Amino acid sequence: MNAAITIALVCAGLALCGWLYQKAGVRRDARRLPPPGEILGGFHIVRRGRTAPAVVFESGIAASSLNWSGVLSQLPEDRLVLAYDRLGFGWSQPAPSPRTLDNLVADLATVLDLADVDEPVILVGHSFAGLIVRRFAQLHPSRVAALLLLDPLESLEWHPATPQQSARLAQGVMLSRRGAFLARLGVVRFALDLLAAGSHFIPKLLARVTSGKGASVTDRLVGEVRKMPPEIWPAIRAHWSVPKSFGTMAEYLTRLPATCEEAERIELLETLPVTVITASTSTGDVRAAHAKYATRHITAQDAGHWVQLDRPDLVADEILRLY
Repeated sequence: MNAAITIALVCAGLALCGWLYQKAGVRRDARRLPPPGEILGGFHIVRRGRTAPAVVFESGIAASSLNWSGVLSQLPEDRLVLAYDRLGFGWSQPAPSPRTLDNLVADLATVLDLADVDEPVILVGHSFAGLIVRRFAQLHPSRVAALLLLDPLESLEWHPATPQQSARLAQGVMLSRRGAFLARLGVVRFALDLLAAGSHFIPKLLARVTSGKGASVTDRLVGEVRKMPPEIWPAIRAHWSVPKSFGTMAEYLTRLPATCEEAERIELLETLPVTVITASTSTGDVRAAHAKYATRHITAQDAGHWVQLDRPDLVADEILRLY
């Protein structure tokens, strides 16, 4: 047996072991980490309380319902709140349709129907979700009582995309697709399991080898996740151990400039209350864009882009003010 055949057999064996490790991990996660909400129509929906109007949380570009735990803990339990995982993330099923802005808006309408929410709602959107909830308010004005936007993404940030931004997006798409491939082989799960067990060297080495410069982005995201309650870390780790999350992320990044172009045509009713909380780290151009359509504009001095993680108290206070 020559060296080439030996190497091929070893690689095939490692790939098989990784695939089996992944399959076993998925079964373990399904048993140990059941969804905290209901699965309705393929969507994972968390619903709590009865007192209207309903507060509906729309997460950032690759986040799930879990990133609202800090805010939910500071709201009265009788308030009707609804958080969900968009298709392709968290406990929701993979997305069957392209992740265009209007398809995302249609999914939000479907979630409200599935949850039997008929009255106008307070929509809370973070970052990328600001585009979704603003477009929803444009297309379904009778279903929206108010908007609360947390450092929302502005179309000017990505449209037209500069050459540097296009390169960053291309790298993000490439890394996301690579992540989906590695997740199928159990590599992502293996690295995250080691990290959870307290080992840092091998996970960091794998991140450097597989992501290159993109490893710094991973480090920043891990830093944000650590702001969440430790009890939800296992679920986040499980969600990012499967190809679904990476594949969905790749499509979002691919479509981001086009989505921002679509968002430039959003117009809201002048009578709609729109509160915008801008992160202290936002640029002057973004602050000015927020101020243009906000009826109440706040700068969160002690918060970065993930306002709901840095200042859940501020977000909860603004929600209660809108009731």
